[in-house]
Amino acid sequence: MTPVLFTNVALAVAAAVFLALWIITLVRSRRRVVNRNAAERQRIDLELSLAEQQGRLGIIRELQDVAVLSIARLITRAEGARYMAESDPSTAVRAATNIVDEGRVALADMRRVLTIAREGEAVAAAQPGPQSARDLFRVMRDAGLVVNFTESGERFELKPGAELAIYRILQSSLANALKHGGLGTEARVSFAWTQDGLQMLIDDDGIRAAARRDSSSDDEVAARTAYTIDDDLKALSESIAGAGITQMRERAQLFGGVFNAGTVPGLGFSVSAVFPALRFHNGVHGVDLSR
Repeated sequence: MTPVLFTNVALAVAAAVFLALWIITLVRSRRRVVNRNAAERQRIDLELSLAEQQGRLGIIRELQDVAVLSIARLITRAEGARYMAESDPSTAVRAATNIVDEGRVALADMRRVLTIAREGEAVAAAQPGPQSARDLFRVMRDAGLVVNFTESGERFELKPGAELAIYRILQSSLANALKHGGLGTEARVSFAWTQDGLQMLIDDDGIRAAARRDSSSDDEVAARTAYTIDDDLKALSESIAGAGITQMRERAQLFGGVFNAGTVPGLGFSVSAVFPALRFHNGVHGVDLSR
């Protein structure tokens, strides 16, 4: 073998070795990234599960306190109405009407306590509210989700049960966006308060985010996110199933809400919940008071 040929063979062998080492290193690096992402998702799942448990017990405790105080007031007003009935029957009738309305709200709260208690969770925490939503945004951002929040209209006070339902829909939507879209997914959250209700929308770009992570060029991203009119028609007609979607839909329906969820071809996923009469009916809506 001539020196030139030997040198070429040696260089080829060395190049092959370096290439193999590079491929092995790249595979290991990607595997570490995948494992790290899986561990991060597991951490988020556990943290959200803990928040679920904490919120459940918190709402039980708060609803119980509210119901006990409401019942105490009802007893006091009923005694007053009994005495007024002897001297001023018309005033007693008006008082009785107010007692009936307040009694329905108190009974609805107690029914919800029983429903939540049956789920069997027992960890103390504060009732989810506006500050809890901001904490949730912080947690999701730390986990790699880009969260943008906008709010319009005049916010009004919600009964604890309604506030919990809205919080859980938001929580589940963001968790799903991170789980399916992965790191770098952008979630756009909007709350639109109307005179009587609330419209909430959570859109994410999980499909596009995954394409950006796995592609080496803009052309490849465009190819991965391309879609046709058939994809649009399928997205409009498809029925999204799953325990998480079902739970969100049921939470919305408890308070007269209309829930929708579906894929946006080439982009991601969209969740909406519209509560048309939340201001005046979120205390007793959907609760069977006859039992």
